[in-house]
Amino acid sequence: MTRKSQTQVQRQKQIRMKTKIPKHPISGWLALDKPLGITSSQAVGVLRRVFRPQKIGHGGTLDPLATGILPIAMGEATKTVPYLMDATKDYDFSIRWGAETDTDDTEGKVTVTSDYRPDVQDINNVLDQFRGRIMQVPPKYSAIKLEGQRAYDLARQNKEVELASRPIDIHALEMLSHDGNETRFLATTGKGAYIRSLGRDIARTLGGAAHISTLRRSRVGPFDEKKAISLDFLEGITHSAALIKTLLPLESALDDIPGLILSDDEAERLQRGQQIDVISMPDNQTRLGTYQGVPVALIRCEQGKGQPIRVFNLMNEATIQTKEMDDVDYKEPKG
Repeated sequence: MTRKSQTQVQRQKQIRMKTKIPKHPISGWLALDKPLGITSSQAVGVLRRVFRPQKIGHGGTLDPLATGILPIAMGEATKTVPYLMDATKDYDFSIRWGAETDTDDTEGKVTVTSDYRPDVQDINNVLDQFRGRIMQVPPKYSAIKLEGQRAYDLARQNKEVELASRPIDIHALEMLSHDGNETRFLATTGKGAYIRSLGRDIARTLGGAAHISTLRRSRVGPFDEKKAISLDFLEGITHSAALIKTLLPLESALDDIPGLILSDDEAERLQRGQQIDVISMPDNQTRLGTYQGVPVALIRCEQGKGQPIRVFNLMNEATIQTKEMDDVDYKEPKG
């Protein structure tokens, strides 16, 4: 490379650095109502552009053909994502009778057809088999890894995909309606359950064939439709203060973890990664330590000592967000 070309490259780097859009030190959860037709990663990409957070992630994938609650964590809230992964989820879904597909939904190729159409009694007779702890084989088109590769990548390459059955929990399963060709259900599931597999297996148990025709997730743990916000609404907001108001507190994902009010000294020690005394607390219990209402750390209690297992850097961030909200007027987006 010549001296001139090296100089040009350096100048281009300097220009990119000067024009780089700054990221915002914001933290919190967003209950996104994911629209039809986009992946969870694409939804995160839109929010990354809109909010410009320093960190962002989601708490549970939704298929492109599914809509509904996709919890989004930003900033320090990303440290709480693992605590949401075990949360129960509510689904409203329909299966269409007559054909099974390789993706177990409307996107795939038909692999099996059947003229069988069950009646309401037939369906109700088998639902007990799908309640409680059951064994389930995930769809071939899923994010489960096989020898380091995603199952859906192998399936798209027309490679053989053999997934082992695994235990999952179906806490509730009810039929809402049935018109002969389609049946609608409500289900509450635990971690790792696939609704596409559930619909497929209900049909197989009845000796028929079916696939998921519609799928909506209405709740993930504490995040439900009452708290949901659409992508269109968020993209229509023009002021950062209004965006911040859409965020739910970091502790929203920790609603089942007891709290512990900290003193000034205890908060400082935890933020430095040091233990604190918790003599009155039982062993093996996790607590959310807060100082003046601000989450400081998740604490694990053992033998009278509280060890920080997740430390949140929120004290200065809370001041920055408050100032930003005070300085910018809220403008309701059109539409």
